[in-house]
Amino acid sequence: MFERAALIHYHEIGLKGRNRAVFERRLRDNLQFAVRDLTAERVERISSRLLVRVAGDVPLDEVCERCAATPGVTYAAPAYITSRSAADMNAAALLSLREVPDARTFAVRSRRSNTDHPVASREMNRLIGQHIVDNTGLSVDLSHPDVQCSVEVVEGEAYLFSRRFPGVGGLPVGTAGTVVSLLSAGIDSPVATWRLIKRGAVAVGVHFSGRPQTNDASERLVLEIGEALEPYGGLARIYTVPFGDLQREISLAAPPDLRVLLYRRLMVRVAERFAAVERAKALVTGESLGQVASQTLDNIAAVDDVATLPILRPLIGTDKLEIIAEARRVGTYELSTQEHVDCCTLFMPRTPATHATVAEVRVAEEALEIERMVRDAVATAEYRDFPCPAYRAPKHLPDGVTSAKGR
Repeated sequence: MFERAALIHYHEIGLKGRNRAVFERRLRDNLQFAVRDLTAERVERISSRLLVRVAGDVPLDEVCERCAATPGVTYAAPAYITSRSAADMNAAALLSLREVPDARTFAVRSRRSNTDHPVASREMNRLIGQHIVDNTGLSVDLSHPDVQCSVEVVEGEAYLFSRRFPGVGGLPVGTAGTVVSLLSAGIDSPVATWRLIKRGAVAVGVHFSGRPQTNDASERLVLEIGEALEPYGGLARIYTVPFGDLQREISLAAPPDLRVLLYRRLMVRVAERFAAVERAKALVTGESLGQVASQTLDNIAAVDDVATLPILRPLIGTDKLEIIAEARRVGTYELSTQEHVDCCTLFMPRTPATHATVAEVRVAEEALEIERMVRDAVATAEYRDFPCPAYRAPKHLPDGVTSAKGR
């Protein structure tokens, strides 16, 4: 029997220059974490690839699935490891093709990372392909085959596979710093958070709940959304902030048409307090230009006025159908469409401002005790941690912030 392994390919990391090794090590560590309960084997680096060997009854397909869900991976393949002898490669090719039982046509694609192998890639294609034709009922189709048998000769061994688990691509989590994401239970912000995770960022969520003016349905859903994002290994923690009483305070003191903008300005200030604790370099929101009243260019500028950190909006030019499609792929859509009361709909005015100015929202805020409200919001927060190998939790939290484990 041949040894089995998950052969991991990456793309964007391969374009890096002198710091490429840093990205490779981070991806290796993230993969090790992803399969930690499946195998004790160390993740190996072999010539611009990573390898997770498996033995015994370790579920290779599950290993590949977890690796493929790890940002930075282009695909993971359940491979047979053989010597470079023709007989072994021929035998492994047949075994790999049996894993795709419905195929009727095939092609062989060979690559050599070691040019000391005496057989050229084109000749390997021909020899292995002829062996497959002689021993199966499959026909050759080089243009549109039902299955491709891949042969990679690397560092003294050969790796053969006929299946691939498509990866999410991007960069390894932990290579782009930490961001704080304003995470709701809706469709947009989980997708925005996911996009930053895919770009290598560690994401810390801050969820603003309407409690005690509403029930805790949105809090429950956000934690379930966190669990849906968990396999990608980039969501580290979610802070939940009861925001309903502060919204009520704003609604009683501020012009009705500016309420939503004042909510959002306060949210940005609170999120930045957590960003300071988490050593985060930016905030993330799920805003899409023009999607709702608060997301016009004028209103975005009015909210950004209070920010001291960059506010990243990865969905800003994306329409709703595109966001929904991505939410389905990520695995958050069904949760995000469950019934819940969004805090931003509390005390919603009949005609919210669509083109507010910075000057008028500043004037409206003069009636509010902003610093005290920020302290109140932070002091009532709870948090829950999620598995993230690149995350280092802060040693000190603001007074009043507690773990949600006991709730």
